[in-house]
Formats: sequence, C-alpha cells, structure tokens
Amino acid sequence: MSEYEVPKVWEWNQEETNQFGNQPVAGSRFDQTLPVGEHPLQVYSLGTPNGQKVAIMLEELKEAGVEGAEYDLYKIHIGEGDQFGSDFVNINPNSKIPAMMDYSQDEPIRVFESVNILLYLADKFGQFMPTNLAEKTEVMNWLFWQTGAAPYVGGGFGHFYHYAPTAQEYPINRFTMETKRQLDLLDRQLADKDFIAGDEYTIADMAIWPWYGRLVQGHLYGDAAEFLKADEYSNLKKWADRVGNRPAVKRGLEVEYKDVN
Repeated sequence: MSEYEVPKVWEWNQEETNQFGNQPVAGSRFDQTLPVGEHPLQVYSLGTPNGQKVAIMLEELKEAGVEGAEYDLYKIHIGEGDQFGSDFVNINPNSKIPAMMDYSQDEPIRVFESVNILLYLADKFGQFMPTNLAEKTEVMNWLFWQTGAAPYVGGGFGHFYHYAPTAQEYPINRFTMETKRQLDLLDRQLADKDFIAGDEYTIADMAIWPWYGRLVQGHLYGDAAEFLKADEYSNLKKWADRVGNRPAVKRGLEVEYKDVN
C-alpha cells in the first residue's frame, strides 16, 4: 500500500460511498413520516451500544414499577439511511440514534444523545440517580467520561480493528493502546465497588456497560476480547456479568424494534 499524500485542501469525492452513509453535510436527505405509537415515550433507535443504553433504562424503569414509562420502540435502519429522513432529523439534527419524543407534556419534548436521554428519564422519574450532591456528581463524572471515551473504542478501535476495509498497523496500535488504558481504568475503579459510581446501580452503569461490559464479555467487534486480553480485567468482567444478569438488562438487549416503514 502506497503512503497517502495529504492534499492541501480536502475535497469530497461524491462518487465514493460507504456502509455508514457518511457525508460532510448535515440535514435531511428525504421526506419522511415516522410512526407514532400509543405510549407517551416514542423511541427511534437501533440495538447498538448507544441504543442499548436507552432500552435498558426503559426496561429498568418498568422493572421498578414506574408509571408513565411505557414506550414504543422503532428501528432506525442506519445502514439504509433512515437517520437522514426529515422526521428523524427534526428530532435529532445530528442524525444519530437514539432519539426520543416525550408526548406526556403539553408541548412535546425532543431528546437526543443517548446519555442525555438517560439523564432526562432519570430526572423525569426520579430513578437511578442519587440526590446527594457528592454522589450525583460522581455519577455525572462517569457519564461525561463515557461520552468522551467511547468514541475512541467505537469510532477508533472498533472501526480500524473490525470494520475498516484494510488492516492498518498504526491506527490499530494507537486505538488498542487507548482502549486497553480505558479498560484498565474501569478495572481499577471497580476494584472495591459493585458498581461504577459506588454501591448503587445508576445510569452510569447503564451508559458504560453496553460499550465496555459487552466488549470484555466478547460481544463486540468479533474476537476483540481475545485480542485485547479482556480476561486480565477481572474486576471489570465481574461487574459486566453482574450488570448483564439483571432481568431488565437482558430484556433491553432482546426488546423488539418495530419497523418504521
């Protein structure tokens, strides 16, 4: 493979396409009418780690017997470009899943970005978020950590290790190094705790588990767990199993997505 010569000005080659539908422009690409079900919460998503966060939270609310947390869940086929339709872009102008509408208010509220949806639901229903300032701040620390750290795992390691059309040593080494550093960080954090932010299960666990718990359990990016020597992170693996065995978490992984078409 010849070395890439970086041009002085990057130009988009519109004849090149990719499986993710990426383009250097935002906004809708076609008219779309998304279905609206009978429940107050309408979720448009997919079973990716970010989508799983919200499904798990909603199932945990149901498990806790919370009233008003019923929802309809619709599949956004990101491989087919559903996220670029006009209705979805009106909910999330960033064209990423998951996105949610809350019709329980006089004026419907749109909510996008997976961690923001977790925060919204925790605040709305008073669940899975401490009220003590110090404990709440610790949960927020890890929520913000996850939003900043996971792109190195997904868009970095996961992409170059599993999805890229050719294997490239430099990016794989770079993002493997960072991914293992993050796994070590979580393993150290969980050395004397049952859950990420302490003794209580919170939305911090729901945000982090679909990425890092599923990764060390061997459910992301093919044989990545073996490649990363995931067995080295024993505290993290115990936590991954502890969270993964929760009934609501299991349902969140298996929940049925209705088709939008």
